[in-house]
Amino acid sequence: MSSLKYLLSPRSVAIIGASADPKKTSGRPVTYLLKHGFKGKIFPVNPKVNTIGDLPCFASISALPQAPDVAIVLLAAGRVADAVAELAAMGTQYAIVLASGFGETGPKGLALQQELLARTGKMRLLGPNTIGLVNVTDGISLSASAALESDKQQTGGIALVSQSGGILGAILSRGVAQGLGFSKLISTSNEVDLEIADFISALVEDEATRVIALYVETIRHPEKFRMACLKARAAGKAIIAYKVGRSEEGARAAVSHTGAMAGSDAAYDAFFKANGVVRAENFSDLLDLSDTLQSQRRLTGKRMAVLTSTGGAGTLIADNLGFQGFETPAPGPATAMALRALQKGDEAILDRNPIDVTLAGLDPLLLRAIIGVLQDSDDYDGLVVVVGSSSLAMPDLVADAIRDCLPRSNKPILAFVSPHAPHVLQVLRAREVPSFTAPESCAIACNALLSRFQALPAMATLSDRVAVPDSPHGTLNEKQAADLMSAFGIPMAPSSVVKTAAQATSLCQSMSSPVVLKILSNQVTHKSDIGGVAMHQTAETVGPCLDQMREQILRTTGLRIDNFLIQKQIQAPVSLILGARQDPLGMTIMVGAGGVLAELLQDSAVTILAKDQVLSKSQSLELLKQLKIWPLLMGYRGKPSMDIDRLVCTIEMFSKMVSQLSGTLLEAEINPLLVQHAGAGDASVAGVDAVMRFDDAKRHNDQN
Repeated sequence: MSSLKYLLSPRSVAIIGASADPKKTSGRPVTYLLKHGFKGKIFPVNPKVNTIGDLPCFASISALPQAPDVAIVLLAAGRVADAVAELAAMGTQYAIVLASGFGETGPKGLALQQELLARTGKMRLLGPNTIGLVNVTDGISLSASAALESDKQQTGGIALVSQSGGILGAILSRGVAQGLGFSKLISTSNEVDLEIADFISALVEDEATRVIALYVETIRHPEKFRMACLKARAAGKAIIAYKVGRSEEGARAAVSHTGAMAGSDAAYDAFFKANGVVRAENFSDLLDLSDTLQSQRRLTGKRMAVLTSTGGAGTLIADNLGFQGFETPAPGPATAMALRALQKGDEAILDRNPIDVTLAGLDPLLLRAIIGVLQDSDDYDGLVVVVGSSSLAMPDLVADAIRDCLPRSNKPILAFVSPHAPHVLQVLRAREVPSFTAPESCAIACNALLSRFQALPAMATLSDRVAVPDSPHGTLNEKQAADLMSAFGIPMAPSSVVKTAAQATSLCQSMSSPVVLKILSNQVTHKSDIGGVAMHQTAETVGPCLDQMREQILRTTGLRIDNFLIQKQIQAPVSLILGARQDPLGMTIMVGAGGVLAELLQDSAVTILAKDQVLSKSQSLELLKQLKIWPLLMGYRGKPSMDIDRLVCTIEMFSKMVSQLSGTLLEAEINPLLVQHAGAGDASVAGVDAVMRFDDAKRHNDQN
């Protein structure tokens, strides 16, 4: 299995700092290796004891009879680097460092972590601050997690990679309780060397792994992660990620735990979507979705049938499916006729949806027949079977009926267990039926099945570059930003710079329409907040307004304004915001409802660019379609539609600018971006206010 073969399946393991006391953390690795049937060689290292159980104990690393494939290092942080260096020198392939006190603790710990990395040589390192890994498939426990106390680990097709060791144990115990089996369990933690992406690539080649579940705090190398995800997608293996740090407090906690920068939550959403990763919105969904996507079944549409023996639970499922955008239509004539033909009495109602079989649902032949009709029907894309209280005594009845019908088609069949009955859940999952105890989880799983095989957003590659005369730096004023954007073909409202009231008056006399007067400063981003914007100005009013504005700002802020901007005033029915921001994951592009209400409405769509990528026309259009105000753009209630083609081209040009300048560009924004109907010609799309900010430190380093 890839380059990590002997980490996941070692032939020999050394435990550095092993204890003879199995109750201690340092005593667990030996105990668990023996307990779960490791067939390779075990070399405990401890100068204070001669044996641990029946195993001879070695006094030092140098005393080992051979270089082990894997060494588990249980020493305190200050002693780890020396041990790692010694292991690397003798030819050990992998070291697993459990100790904390490294990058997660701050600058001192980070320095210790860098020293550790420098002394690993060619040896690969997992950790530090990790709980280790478990190859459940082969019974190899390279971990000190107390979750391994159970006598037997349930094998299955789910591989879990977690940046938190404690969470790994929590997920393992939850999975076992729910009847789920695992192939591999890996805690990466500080990721001084090996990281999530490395294990995704390795697990793609693991025949026992069907789906890869991730508990993510941060992604250190986005491009490496992206390539690993695309590799998994090409191999047909789904990736489900639960990302912590969605709130400000959570993000801060995640950073303090991993010692790495975290990206924004919106960037992670876009990043996962762009790379085919299914995001688990809730912690419980991580296992539920992993189980669901193991089947490789395809949901090709949103029409769902609900089969139930209890009307209330059927309605509950239909309701939650509706919240996720699914339909539960009544069966068509042919399907209804086939269902009525199966009806044995008046109690069951088979020709509507939800399909209520009542107590007749305890008849396995009837259940199989109904499921078969629904699988064969062109009216439905998938089926949810409600397992009611009547099945508590005979869970095998429903579970076997579903299992027997699975080979009939590739339509997904999910089960909702209405009563609190963990044993029923286990019975269903043992038969490879995705099962849920919460109706919302069932609906979310359907949504994951629908999105799993959807095509990834079509990106284009940056080809032709625009010649930029001067290397932009620092925070540009509005005129500088607008001129730079115009150079990339982005339509901006005409504007001119003036210094005096007389110049402003003279300029306005040559302009027929009202104008907007703005201060022009590299120091002020939100001009309106300090009274730096005045609309509806004419040749008669603009001069006095300029003098008054200059005086007022000096008086209230102490800032002397030398330059002002005169801009043609444009009226438009729709205002958008178009922005870009450098994120640890890459350059994000956002489009949304703009103007002064941008922050209030919170109506936006975000995507992310990989290196040298730009948005295609189709992807630019898709961003717009995600907005709540999309109907306004299309012509709401009989109004003419806006110039969508020109707007799409504007977003496309904006992405080209962002991609070309991504080395030093920190932020770019047009707000508002005014949009009119197509009949407005070249003025149908126009940026009114532009902001651009560059990283001077990065520019200086690039020049040197």
